[in-house]
Amino acid sequence: MKQVLLVTGSSRGIGAATALMASRRGYAVCINYHSNAAAADKLRAQIAGEGGQAIAVQADVGVEADVLRLFATIDAQLGPLTALVNNVGVLEQQGKLVDMSAARLQRVFNTNILSYFLCAREAIKRMATSRGGQGGGIVNVASGASRHGAGNVYVDYAASKGAIDVMTLGLSKELGPEGIRVNCVRPGIVYTEIHASGGDPDRVSKLASTVPLGRGGQPEEIAETILWLLGEQSSYVSGAIIDAGGAR
Repeated sequence: MKQVLLVTGSSRGIGAATALMASRRGYAVCINYHSNAAAADKLRAQIAGEGGQAIAVQADVGVEADVLRLFATIDAQLGPLTALVNNVGVLEQQGKLVDMSAARLQRVFNTNILSYFLCAREAIKRMATSRGGQGGGIVNVASGASRHGAGNVYVDYAASKGAIDVMTLGLSKELGPEGIRVNCVRPGIVYTEIHASGGDPDRVSKLASTVPLGRGGQPEEIAETILWLLGEQSSYVSGAIIDAGGAR
């Protein structure tokens, strides 16, 4: 059966590493991006140059109409979805809750929570055995921040990722009878561009000494964990939340 994977927010960082690695393992991949068309197309071209199949689709996955268009495009150009990686995530400038606007909270929650629910809903419609699907896998990318709360820095981001932990547990029970496994990866501090969004581009290097393994993580290390959870090697794993943070 053809394996078709959607990775949300995959023009950079963990998402891009996951899309590229998945292609090399035989998946047809949809690269989803919000605004960085150049990066998404560069990744698409790299996959095509290696003999893989990929499309790049712009969509704000926190907006329902965009999600519907995204999935319709995958249906038309790649075929029935068999796997979803909910990876997209945003954080804003470091600060305390007392200074956070409602608009900021809405942006963070729309991207980090609502998009996961909308994309999972559409994936279920295509993968659930009761709807004619062949089953499949969903991996949610959360964050180690959900364990420590990120107080004084971005408690809104941490809270949004905590919601994804709970979503994973509930959906794994809901979708087990539908042949869909649902799992979660919680990355620790990883070398990606997201930290610059919070005004602290060197955050990983500064915190590396606090990691028992003595270093920050690489996007490819998280991608390996994600793809293991989607693969046959983890066929009896569902409802798991795996910390990939060097024991921090």
